[in-house]
Amino acid sequence: MVSDAFIGANRTRIITLALEARLPTILSFRDYVQAGGLMSYGPNFADHFRRTAELVDKILRGTKPADIPVEQPTKFEFVVNLSTAKVLGLTIPESILSLANEVIE
Repeated sequence: MVSDAFIGANRTRIITLALEARLPTILSFRDYVQAGGLMSYGPNFADHFRRTAELVDKILRGTKPADIPVEQPTKFEFVVNLSTAKVLGLTIPESILSLANEVIE
């Protein structure tokens, strides 16, 4: 499995090569779909950062970090790029599109 850090540093190149090879890409960040990837499913980073700020606020107000439980993301988002699907000659079923938080056309 390729790390997200590697993909992030090489996002444009990976997406370009995948499109040239007519390979669909499913990634973990919406930015990759906005750059031409086919789909992404991953944490909602706006929510994740907001929650991080709340935890920082607690710490600054005196809560010991050891007293704060470890959390995992609770909100995820599914993004589909229909323009990329069209380039790849794929038809995304309506049942899949209805599950998406965002559809890029």
